[in-house]
Amino acid sequence: MDSLITAAALALASGDAIGALKRVGLRDDAPALALRGIAMAQLGDLVRAKSALKKAARAFGPREAVARARCIVAEAELALVSRDLGWPAKALDEARTTLEAHGDRLNAAHARNIEARRLLLIGALEEAERVLGEVDPRPLPPLLTAARELVVAGIAIRRLQMKPARSALSRAERAAHQGGIAALTAEVANASLVLSRPAARLAARGEERLLLLDEVEAVLRSGVLVVDACRNVVRHAGVIVSLATRPVLFALVRALGEAWPGDVSREALVARAFRGKHADDSHRARLRVEIGRLRVELRSWAEVNATKRGFALAPRGGHEIVVLAPPVEDEHAAVLALLADGEAWSSSALALALGTSPRTVQRALEQLTRDAKVQWFGRGRARRWMTPPVPGFPTTLVLPGPLSNA
Repeated sequence: MDSLITAAALALASGDAIGALKRVGLRDDAPALALRGIAMAQLGDLVRAKSALKKAARAFGPREAVARARCIVAEAELALVSRDLGWPAKALDEARTTLEAHGDRLNAAHARNIEARRLLLIGALEEAERVLGEVDPRPLPPLLTAARELVVAGIAIRRLQMKPARSALSRAERAAHQGGIAALTAEVANASLVLSRPAARLAARGEERLLLLDEVEAVLRSGVLVVDACRNVVRHAGVIVSLATRPVLFALVRALGEAWPGDVSREALVARAFRGKHADDSHRARLRVEIGRLRVELRSWAEVNATKRGFALAPRGGHEIVVLAPPVEDEHAAVLALLADGEAWSSSALALALGTSPRTVQRALEQLTRDAKVQWFGRGRARRWMTPPVPGFPTTLVLPGPLSNA
């Protein structure tokens, strides 16, 4: 390797993308193209970065399998940053296998971090945890340690395990400072902000207040009966009854939970569950059927008693009933929640993360655009969506020791 390639690689490893470009910006050989692609990605020019990395992967010869694998790993991270969650995971896995076979354990570990982050974004927490568990974290350099701990923290936050989440974020912060890369430190700081932002609204006995994640965890562990409108489930003592696929039953139990210990009129329940303006005989008959089904679902925890004007929940064992709801409720709240990470998402990636159809997501994005809640750029398959204002590039697109042995 010539001295300019070595110097550019060292500059990238320290986060100096401009310094790297000064050394290889005008060269078209494969190592220079790869380093240029990584540098452009650090600077936020994802289109040119993707083009350079693809050219580099094609330019490396058959005896340069490791260099080509590193380019594929860089492409995979670029896809992650671009929220192209449908990028072929098989290609990343094959690149990781090649790196491991040739003794490049650091870049192989980097590949696992990328796959774990992708799995975290689509909600596959067990798979993400399994991928992380396949690498011993002790010999990892600070950059990889910080990236790994961010995934560990994300998994813990999704599971509302706040003590492990805080510990992971603290380890990520220490590693980021040791690495000395400002973008990585900023990403860790941004991830930590979620702990100080409202995560849910608590409705109990006619009053509402906002909760932080720590308070949400405390509520779920307190032994109260929780009607969770964030996930459309009912929780008690670690047992969950999901009503996500039964929206009428959940609408009923939420209305009854918000009114507890009072009751809810039949007219109000019809309006809430069936969106009917007037409760006629057919609505009343259907309400009785749905209330009967709700009694079956909640039979271990609560009774649904008829009152003179409607129905009321009566928890067994004298437990309290509370309702957890998102801090801000919107028809398209789930889409907004994903876009709130500040990254630019494709509609297909949003559909994959939400487990719904691309057309459903597209309709939601069109409505949110009309309401000026999201904005888009690009055309066709390159179109991306984000919440305004456009944030800076937050992800450390740096391979550890990029192409240092190419």
